[in-house]
Amino acid sequence: MAPSALVVGDIYFEDAKWQALSPAVTLKEYRKGTRAEFISLLKSGIFDDVEAIFRSNESTTVTGPFSEEIISILPPTVKWLCHSGAGYDNIDVEACTQRGIQVSNTPNCNEGAVADLTIYLMIGALRRITAPNNALRAGKWRGHIVPGHDPKDKILGILGMGGIGKEVAKRAKAFGMKIIYNNRHPLPASIATSLSAHFVSFEELISTSDVISLHLALTPSTERILGAAEFEKMKTGVTIVNTARGDLIDEEAMIRALEKGKVWSLGLDVFDNEPRVDERFLGSERVVVCPHIGAATVETMAAMERLVIENIKSALFNGKLLTQVHEQISQS
Repeated sequence: MAPSALVVGDIYFEDAKWQALSPAVTLKEYRKGTRAEFISLLKSGIFDDVEAIFRSNESTTVTGPFSEEIISILPPTVKWLCHSGAGYDNIDVEACTQRGIQVSNTPNCNEGAVADLTIYLMIGALRRITAPNNALRAGKWRGHIVPGHDPKDKILGILGMGGIGKEVAKRAKAFGMKIIYNNRHPLPASIATSLSAHFVSFEELISTSDVISLHLALTPSTERILGAAEFEKMKTGVTIVNTARGDLIDEEAMIRALEKGKVWSLGLDVFDNEPRVDERFLGSERVVVCPHIGAATVETMAAMERLVIENIKSALFNGKLLTQVHEQISQS
């Protein structure tokens, strides 16, 4: 009997590869609907033979997060949860581990796309591009111009020097920026030298950077890593860029720092209560915003979907994931 796999939410670019799993795999779908409907179907037994699940960050709009509430009622046959996205904070990994469900993500697929958007937001924030853009759209040509800043010779502090952080450093180096970073561990000397990046303490980074860019995973230890105390220690006129997760920053503290002039400008792709965004961000011409689109390119999304399908194939036919999340690897 063929193993069964379930896709939750849409597959945008590689649906043909998903369909090609059949007939070796029995394919089931829950692409549209609500969290309540999904929970009802789980309880009904319709998915009781499912062994692997394909989900994505985008599928959260369909089912909400894969919290303990959902994990606890997944069929006992489910052994593999294959996630499309580098970040997976909308999955309760601990609950999965307790139920013997192995989780994979798609690391290394989105690094270039997110780094590109980071640079876009950084340059836009340094130039305060929102004000003249709004003026032009309102038929006022330039409006009241506030001259921006060049990136050249500015100190860029990168919090989190994983794959995305390194890609940001490569791009920032081309702009003539001075790059410092803080990470759990310093990079190997050869990599740090190639990036012209210097390891510093967290305290030194927040107090000396002209631009601070966040590239950390959201964990209990990184949640609200930038709060009121940290903003007080920053240079007056600092620019903050966040393409990682909104919960890394205390939004109220950041807004107060912006209103006081401690922060020159912001470049934000992520927010605390997505999809709701604080009106003070939307109403400020010192803020450049995007609606969490860091990985939203055809090439990146297709690559992530292909890796999810490869994880499902490997899990069902070889009994192991290709890119299991690090929390579970470290416990094994």
